[in-house]
Amino acid sequence: MRKLVESTFVTLDGVISDPQVWSPPYWDSEHSAYSMKLMERCDALLLGRETYEAFAEAWPAQSGDPYSDKINSMPKHVASTTLKQADAWNGHLLEGDVATAVAELKRQPGQDILKFGTGSLDRTLIENKLVDEFHFWIFPVIVGEGQRLLGGQVDVTHLDLLETTTFKSGIVVHTYGPKS
Repeated sequence: MRKLVESTFVTLDGVISDPQVWSPPYWDSEHSAYSMKLMERCDALLLGRETYEAFAEAWPAQSGDPYSDKINSMPKHVASTTLKQADAWNGHLLEGDVATAVAELKRQPGQDILKFGTGSLDRTLIENKLVDEFHFWIFPVIVGEGQRLLGGQVDVTHLDLLETTTFKSGIVVHTYGPKS
């Protein structure tokens, strides 16, 4: 069975919105290598509507390096209740109940499925125990305001620490899995 792997950038004060504003000063060769390591394990992306729309606008213009080429070529499974279609940028809209559709994706043959962006889709995935790994990239920055990591009502969910990776830039990636 394929794993669903969540990768999320977060500030020290728990903000996840606008990472393109606060995260670039920390991008270096370690950041790129870790990102590529995650990407190499996967052959599909799972995205919510907002992340899909932002990525579909930005990523197709980037090419010529292994990461950009991989992200642009792989299929994107899009969870949305408002989009009528998601056929740009190798996307397709998940139909029916999201939890059922994601569970079916995980049963299909293939590599892991990588998910970027944290929002209402995550609440559904967590409630249905569909996330196999969380990679929380903690950036050494405080931004004060913005959307918080898993803001809103989320049931208590205990996790096991699987790995911690520290970069010279100060980024620390905590990898967690569901508590056994």
